[in-house]
Amino acid sequence: MPAYVTATVSEVLAERPGLQRVATDEGRAYVLTDLVGTVAAGDRVVLNTTAVGLGLGTGGWHVVHWNLARESWSQPGPGHIMKLRYTSLQADTGAAEEDHPDLPTGLTGLPVVACSLHSQVVVVAALLRHLRPEASIAYVMTDGAALPLALSDMVFRLREAKVLDTTITAGQAFGGDMEAVSVPSALALARHVAGADVAVVGMGPGVVGTGSALGTTSVEVAAVLDAAEALGGRPGLCVRASAADVRERHRGVSHHVGTALRLVRSVPSVPVPASVADDGVLEGAALAVVDVPDVPAVLAGMGLLVTSMGRGPDEDPLFYEAAGAAAVWAVGLLGE
Repeated sequence: MPAYVTATVSEVLAERPGLQRVATDEGRAYVLTDLVGTVAAGDRVVLNTTAVGLGLGTGGWHVVHWNLARESWSQPGPGHIMKLRYTSLQADTGAAEEDHPDLPTGLTGLPVVACSLHSQVVVVAALLRHLRPEASIAYVMTDGAALPLALSDMVFRLREAKVLDTTITAGQAFGGDMEAVSVPSALALARHVAGADVAVVGMGPGVVGTGSALGTTSVEVAAVLDAAEALGGRPGLCVRASAADVRERHRGVSHHVGTALRLVRSVPSVPVPASVADDGVLEGAALAVVDVPDVPAVLAGMGLLVTSMGRGPDEDPLFYEAAGAAAVWAVGLLGE
């Protein structure tokens, strides 16, 4: 169950739209300013310390739950759809579907890349921009991990570098250029409202995993792939692979890829570099073997410092090559 403490803010370390990072006498914390407003040095705040207490992958950051320096705060939303529903932080974010009641449901061949990790999203989007500079790229963030898009340092950098044209937060995730009730609806918004040429779909920072086959949020890619095909899109699975992960289940092609391919009912493309094409996890999949450019060089050229599970491109090149394959595949569809 959650744990809370009261602390005093000593310094505002950094801030950008939707997010502050602060120092307190109980440790570092971040503030989701669209939910609780801003804080200042000297303010007494309530921190949710649960994740840090459990040693989870938050980087040692608590979350500011409320600022005791104020007695009230409000920020009216644009519509009637709520996210974080039935919690004390529920917010009237609205939803783009409210403004587009006649939104078409067909995706008219939209390439949809389904990612199981947030770091894959960064690689796919960067390679897409490198290979097809004029393409319109939409990122659909699911609610499989972090719910606030503002928390993603990488999305912030991708927007600064003009890699992403549109962000859409689906389900309980919030903070995108557009809010969507569901992933299928987010895909339709990407195609028909944002005018996207490619949609990259994946959770925000973090992933829930238990070591069991099904007890991970990464299996959401199966539903994404099925929805994309059912709506007339062209789905492709971004393969997770590693030569550096100490966990045997993630060496080579991750066992999560095999689980997703067993769960999916459609027949998505599975783009891969030749280095993993004969991995047994991929047996029976609709492989698309592609040549992948120098991913580390592309990322460095864009000034993007990317890590996955704490490893950069030089420490686990296979991970980045496998993610890059999905971008190469999607670009190939744009030329058809």
